[in-house]
Amino acid sequence: MTDRFDAVIAGAGPAGAQCARDLAARDYDVLVLETESEDDFPRRSNKSTGGTFPSMMASFDIPDEVVMHFTDDVVIESPNAFFVREQTGAVLDFAAFKRFLVREGRERGAQYRFDARVSGPLMEDGEVVGVSYNRSEEVYGDMVIDATGPSAPLAKELGVVDLERANQAIGVEYEFDGVALERDGFADLQDSMMLRLGHDVAPGGYAWIFHTGERTAKVGLCYLQNDRHREHAEDGVSIDGYLERWLDSDPRFEHAERIEGRQHRGSAHIQPPGKLSTDRFMAIGDTVPTIDPLWGEGIRVGMRSARAAAATVDACLTPSTPRTSAEHVGVYDRLWHRDVAPRSRARLLMTKLLYLTPNERYDSLLSDLRDLDPETLRGANAGSKLAIAKLLRAGDLSLFARFAKELLEGRSVRSKLPI
Repeated sequence: MTDRFDAVIAGAGPAGAQCARDLAARDYDVLVLETESEDDFPRRSNKSTGGTFPSMMASFDIPDEVVMHFTDDVVIESPNAFFVREQTGAVLDFAAFKRFLVREGRERGAQYRFDARVSGPLMEDGEVVGVSYNRSEEVYGDMVIDATGPSAPLAKELGVVDLERANQAIGVEYEFDGVALERDGFADLQDSMMLRLGHDVAPGGYAWIFHTGERTAKVGLCYLQNDRHREHAEDGVSIDGYLERWLDSDPRFEHAERIEGRQHRGSAHIQPPGKLSTDRFMAIGDTVPTIDPLWGEGIRVGMRSARAAAATVDACLTPSTPRTSAEHVGVYDRLWHRDVAPRSRARLLMTKLLYLTPNERYDSLLSDLRDLDPETLRGANAGSKLAIAKLLRAGDLSLFARFAKELLEGRSVRSKLPI
């Protein structure tokens, strides 16, 4: 008998598991293929800081039991200043969060196959009709969804995504006990998620401290391995080297101890999405990629992409004669740009400009942020050009000139690449 489902999803991360959860709730036959073994899941893919917001928790009915700690503020640090904004948040136990989504999907009727490494799409008459996995196994689906993240074995072969190495961000994080969250000369990080800008700590990127309760915290840093990183980085210093240097120099970690077994490494791409779908196929989550380029928040956006994909499957398979051509599946692309990550290109440009900024301008930027009214601050974070203009100083003209030159040079190089 043919192994066939309404939808086959590759990857049991937040996007893949949430998509299965939504589809199973609508009584679709759903199969999720996951590379990891079920006993260890998600040991190898436990890579997120787990920082998100209560709006995501409420929108997707996520229980408090997977939250390590609820926070009250977001803090932005520069080398010599800090800015505090009241913003409730939730730091998840990412592994528990992923297991919850799998468990809920199963309770609703979704099927899971662990130890199932997807190798590529099954094709008939130029259309994807299923998935091959574990070399010789095959499964068929009316719709196929790639939620495998940067590996993207289906999306890459189908020409839906083109993830560029220059846009790959890498990150490393440890969990600590004994962090001095209230230290003279620094912002109070009790009940806070802190992001630190500074090329001394994370050249071309940022670092963080997320309070996880009592005196524990998640501590890490990430950066893109591109020209901006190379401009500020020291030769021979790895990402682990930069993290160790920060841990050794920052007095908040003087008496902190690493919690055994609580180490996370990961990568994601920070670039504008290209195609998102084709006949009978969609890419979701970090496969797209979906991570917010400005602050690296990926859970909320990935979950939204899952919900948009589930709605698209529903729209395509509901008619008595399913409509699964690229034209009909393209509703996912429209939902993505409208609801999942609006203004994604504007936020990407803001990100590039932010990491071009020298350390001393970070200090004055935080002073400017303190002077902004809340509405303008929300607009700047959302990519409003008018709001961003209120943050500019006369000395930023040379920075913008360099930024514009780099953008033009980048476009010129791309236009000369062979198609």
